[in-house]
Amino acid sequence: MIIENKKKFIFIFSFISLFLFFSSCEKKAPPQKIPPVPVSVLKIEPKTIPATFQYIGVIYSSHEVEIRARVTGYLEEIAYVEGSFVNKGDLLFQLDPRPFQATLAQMKALVANQKAVLWQATRAVSRYKPLYEQKAASQRDLDNAMAAEMSAEAEVLSAQAQVEAAEINLEYTTIRSPVSGLSSQAKYRVGSLISQEQQNLLTTISVVDPIWVEFSVSEQDVLKAQQLRKNGKMIFPDNNEFEVELVLADQTIFPEKGLVNFSAPTYSQQTGTLVVRAVLKNPGNELLPGQFVRVNLQGAIRPDAISIPQKAVVQSKAGTLVFVVKDGKAEMQPIEAGDWDGNNWIINSGLKAGDVVIVEGVNKVLPGTPVTIKEESPKEVKPSV
Repeated sequence: MIIENKKKFIFIFSFISLFLFFSSCEKKAPPQKIPPVPVSVLKIEPKTIPATFQYIGVIYSSHEVEIRARVTGYLEEIAYVEGSFVNKGDLLFQLDPRPFQATLAQMKALVANQKAVLWQATRAVSRYKPLYEQKAASQRDLDNAMAAEMSAEAEVLSAQAQVEAAEINLEYTTIRSPVSGLSSQAKYRVGSLISQEQQNLLTTISVVDPIWVEFSVSEQDVLKAQQLRKNGKMIFPDNNEFEVELVLADQTIFPEKGLVNFSAPTYSQQTGTLVVRAVLKNPGNELLPGQFVRVNLQGAIRPDAISIPQKAVVQSKAGTLVFVVKDGKAEMQPIEAGDWDGNNWIINSGLKAGDVVIVEGVNKVLPGTPVTIKEESPKEVKPSV
């Protein structure tokens, strides 16, 4: 039994030794080389980039006029089509003019009466003067006659003023549009008593050409822009004459550009924002008050700025980085990304002129991966509207 086990042990040991011998005789295979990964790259070239800021704006009338009655009377006619465009001078409302016509006639009669009194007083003065010179009338008589004449002249002037007031009140019964613009609905119907004392609002006319757009700029945006301007990374237009471009709800761009003509001097305590207003032409009345639009604020520039496509940027646990090509290999490069420029990202730090950034193929490389450049990506990616 012991001899059998010994024979088995010798057989197994011989087999293992023989296997190890032949294994040691085999040549070790050389390590397999990783083929270069084809990538598209962008060579960094600092340039001046327009700085565009986007906000949500609301359209307002540049001149809104409340139409109110200046005399009391019954509404006789609504002469315009509610909601239509009216021109300056168009008839809007007609109040009953008859009471005012009667008052005007009375005032004209009063003028005629006072002129008759004046004529009589003037005649009296003309009679007393030769009598006074002939010592046939006293100085007092002449003075009284002259005083009566001056009093009659004053009464004529007063009566004439009342005639003018009556004519003005009669004109106020005809209410015309003081501006050209869009009309709102009439607040009263024909037959209503319109009272001057109650300051009744009849309708509103809104000027829409030119038109205003208002938008709010956050305190954070203001402070960021001021810091970039202080560091020389942003230049504002002369006299802060920013342009605005409007993008409508259907993503079309409004053909007319406007200019900023007002910026609030203080922040709103409720929202922490500055209200900014721009004015622009609206020849076809395409923009209407109350309409929401996207506002592209233009005019500032970023000198010597670096921008890269968003798809070249990698977000990792280590932070924001890109892959650059050095000596034919991909290497990680940490960066500090700033604002957007369309579909590109402004890079505040981490890249310099001449760096070659991998744009396409980022997901196929690791640090040290050999790469081959198949093409150079376009230097600028146009923003989508």
